[in-house]
Amino acid sequence: MITVHHLANSRSQRVLWLLEELGLAYGVRRYERDPRTMLAPPALRAIHPLGKSPVIDDDGEVVAETGAIVEYLVDRYGDGRLIPPAGTAARRRYVYWLHYAEGSAMPPLLLRLVTERMTAPPVPRLMRPVAAPVAAGLRRGYVDPELGRHLDFQETALADAPWFAGDDFTAADIQMSFPIEGSVRYGLLRTRPRLVDFLARIHARDAYRRALATGGRYDFA
Repeated sequence: MITVHHLANSRSQRVLWLLEELGLAYGVRRYERDPRTMLAPPALRAIHPLGKSPVIDDDGEVVAETGAIVEYLVDRYGDGRLIPPAGTAARRRYVYWLHYAEGSAMPPLLLRLVTERMTAPPVPRLMRPVAAPVAAGLRRGYVDPELGRHLDFQETALADAPWFAGDDFTAADIQMSFPIEGSVRYGLLRTRPRLVDFLARIHARDAYRRALATGGRYDFA
């Protein structure tokens, strides 16, 4: 039995969605964030030394990192589903977007989040007036332009095909869902209709909806 160590309102929602797309049986162990720091609880360190989610345990085989989990599940249980054939252009696109999602798309979003939290708890109140102009300068000078470049790149990638690897929905689309969903809160998709359409299509999938029902609170949907 596959057990998903699932942190509420996090990247691990994608793992639940993938499992639903593959039609696999699984169990969920839920963890809640620390309400003050919004970090994962220490209990996750008993599963993996870094104490991060997602982590899966497949009958003793512990796998961490979303991309590694996606590759593991598709390779072991996919039977050719959700991955283009080897040696094709679609497969090369698939591999690129599977790794781009966390390697390139997420860092600017995380920086945006960090600059927001520089002016809120747990930063001490007396430090916030000093941190506020620094955070604003970082957003204006680097973070927001970088986010814009990445979103324009993603928008252009969907100009010639409905999905990131080409004509067919794949696990790369599952992997790309989180950074795109994370951009919505900043109002960054208003001028990017292909990304808006991408979200509408994935949110309409039955497996996505089942995963939401299983995973609990997920503000990004």
